[in-house]
Amino acid sequence: MVLEKQAMIGPSGSSLSRRERQIMEIVYRLGRATVADVMERLSGKPAYSTVRAQLGVLESKGHLRHEEENLRYVYLPTVPHRTMRQSALRYLVKTFFDDSPDQLVEALLGKEKMTPAQLDRIAQLIDKARKDGKRR
Repeated sequence: MVLEKQAMIGPSGSSLSRRERQIMEIVYRLGRATVADVMERLSGKPAYSTVRAQLGVLESKGHLRHEEENLRYVYLPTVPHRTMRQSALRYLVKTFFDDSPDQLVEALLGKEKMTPAQLDRIAQLIDKARKDGKRR
């Protein structure tokens, strides 16, 4: 599936594999992470050298940077999570919904079961966007 490989496009414009996205989500959730932190949270119990290599690839792609602490690398995202989510969402809307946010919302409302509270929150967000003038 194309979305699986390209949902998260980073600073270098490169897309991420499924495992790279999993690692990025771990680093975003923790804010900063060592190889051991990532290994502990990944499924499949990958080897230390494998995780270290994947973190290095993410760093070369521009998604992560590292700092040295007590003779070990601590990895941090280079782009705020919110920015990355917005980039992925723009890609999704452009690629799968003909660059039409309303088609995305229609797909969500038509297929996903939403609670009244979730629908109220969406309505509030729409009202706020109208007031803020966030229209095309």
